[in-house]
Amino acid sequence: MVTFNDNEQEKRVDFLKKREEEELAQMLSRKYGVEYIDLSLVAVNSEALRLIPEEEARATEAVAFGEMGKKISVAARAPENPRVKELLQKLTERGYTVTLFMCSQESLKRAFDHYADLSYAKESKAGVFEVSGEEVEELLGKVESLQDIGKLINDAITMKKAYRITRILEIILAGGLSTSASDIHLEPEEDAVRLRYRLDGVLVDVLTFDHETYRLVLSRLKLLSGLKLNITHEAQDGRFSIKIKGEEIELRTSILPGNYAETFVMRILNPESIAVPLESLGLEPKLRERIEKEIARPNGMILTTGPTGAGKTTTLYAFLRRVNNPETKIITIEDPVEYHLAGIVQTQVDKKNYTFAEGLRSALRQDPDVIMVGEIRDGEVATTAINAALTGHLVFSTLHTNNAAGSFPRLIDMGISEKVLSSAVSCAMAQRLVRKLCKECKQERATTPTEQAIVDRHLGTIVDRALVPENTKMVWVAKEGGCPACNSRGYKGRIGIYEAIFMDKHIEEVLRTKPSEHEIASVARAQGVPTMQEDGVIKVLHGITSLDELERVVDLEAVV
Repeated sequence: MVTFNDNEQEKRVDFLKKREEEELAQMLSRKYGVEYIDLSLVAVNSEALRLIPEEEARATEAVAFGEMGKKISVAARAPENPRVKELLQKLTERGYTVTLFMCSQESLKRAFDHYADLSYAKESKAGVFEVSGEEVEELLGKVESLQDIGKLINDAITMKKAYRITRILEIILAGGLSTSASDIHLEPEEDAVRLRYRLDGVLVDVLTFDHETYRLVLSRLKLLSGLKLNITHEAQDGRFSIKIKGEEIELRTSILPGNYAETFVMRILNPESIAVPLESLGLEPKLRERIEKEIARPNGMILTTGPTGAGKTTTLYAFLRRVNNPETKIITIEDPVEYHLAGIVQTQVDKKNYTFAEGLRSALRQDPDVIMVGEIRDGEVATTAINAALTGHLVFSTLHTNNAAGSFPRLIDMGISEKVLSSAVSCAMAQRLVRKLCKECKQERATTPTEQAIVDRHLGTIVDRALVPENTKMVWVAKEGGCPACNSRGYKGRIGIYEAIFMDKHIEEVLRTKPSEHEIASVARAQGVPTMQEDGVIKVLHGITSLDELERVVDLEAVV
C-alpha cells in the first residue's frame, strides 16, 4: 500500500517552483545586463529600506536593500520597467549612487516582509551600527557570563522575525563590550560556525551556531563594513562603528576565505582600553620616574619593543597624553589610526602615496615638537627618525625585537651609525602583557620546589635588592574554575612587564664595538633596571599575576 504525504508533496512542489523562478530571474538578468541577487540570502539594511516607502516599493516592484554612505543597492523584478527607471532617477537626484540588481518575485516578497519590522531595527547608517542605550543596558544586565551570551544568541536564532539578525549582532557586540573583549572571531567549520572572544589576550569559546544564520550575519557585517558582498575568495578589510549613548566605538573588520566559508574577525577599538595612564601601565616606580624624566626632555628617541599584541601602542599613547599640552605640537604617523586623541595631529600611512618615510619627512616640515612613528620598519624610516631626534625633536616609536638590548643591533643593521645612535636614542624599552589574577578569587600558597627554583634564580640576578619582596616562599595562583567576577577564568585584565636600557657612557662605549644583544644587556645590568623576567617574578610574588601566566608569556630559562 502506497501512502502519500500531501504536506511533503506540497513542500516539494513549492520548492521546485521557487527554484524555477530564481533560475528564470538569473537568465533574464544576463539578458538585461543587470547583476542577479537572491534577497533571501542577503541581510536587508533597514536604513536602505526606508529610502523607498513601502507603498512605492510594492507599486514599482523594487526595494533598496543596502546602503553605505551615499551608495545604495536596489533590487527590482523588472529593471526595464519605466516606473523603476523613474524611481532610480529620483534617488540619483537625491544624491545617491545606485547599483541596480535583478531579483525574483519571491525574493521581493521576502524583502517586503522587512517593512513590518522597521520599528525594531536600529542598524547601519553610513557604517554605523546604532544600538540604543536602553538596549545595551538591558543586554549588559543579562550578561553575567559567557554562557549568558551563548544563551541569548541561541534564543535570538530561534526567533522568526526578520530583525533576528540585528538582535544576534547586538548580543555579539554587547557581549564583546561587557566582557572587555579585544577581538571577536567568527570561524566556520564543517558542521557549525564557532564564535570566540579574545579576552585578556587569550581566545575563549562562546558558542557554535548554524551556517545559515552565519551567512545572514556575514552579509550584514559586510554591508556595515563597506565590503563587497559578491567577493568570497579574496581577503577584505573594512571598518564600522557602533554607537552607544551618542558615543562611537570603532571596529576594524577582516575577512579571509576559508575551507567552509569566509572567516570574519572584528577588532574592538574601545577608547577606554587605550586610555591607560602612565601610572597604571605596570612600570616599576623607579623605572617610571626615569622614563618620565626622558619624556620630559625636548629631544631624543624613546623606543618600545615587543611582538604584536604586547601593548606597545597603549604605552606610546600614555606617553603622548603625558606630553600633550597647548604649548606642544604633536604629530603621529600611524598604520592605521586606531584611537583618536584630542589636541594631536594624527595621520595614517598609505602604502602608495603616504609611507612612513614620506609621512615623517612631511611631519618635520610642520614644525612639530613631538613625533610618534607607529613603527620603524626599514633603514629610510630609521634614518629620518634618528635625524629628527638629533635636530631638537622628541621621537616615540616601536621596533619588533625580543628585548630592549636587541633594539641597538637592529638599528645598526638598518644602517644607523653607532656614534649617531648613542647621540639620538635616550631609552629602549621592551614589554609584554600578562593577565592579572582576579582580585575576587586569587589564592596564595607555598611554592613547589620547581617554582622556588625559578623564583630564586631570577631573584638572584636582580641588581637593585630593594625590589625583592620579603616573603619569597609564597606565590599567588588562579582559583580553578574562577568566579563570576572573572567569567570563571581566574584572571581579569592585563598589565605590562617591562625592561629598559638608558643611554649612558657605558652603553655608548660598548656600541662602538658593534656588540651583540647579550653584550649590551650585560653592560646595562649596572643601571639596576630588572629584566622582563625579573619584573614578572616580582609581580608574581606581589600577587599581581601567576607563575603559570608568566611562563606563558616570557622565557623564564633566559638569564643574563
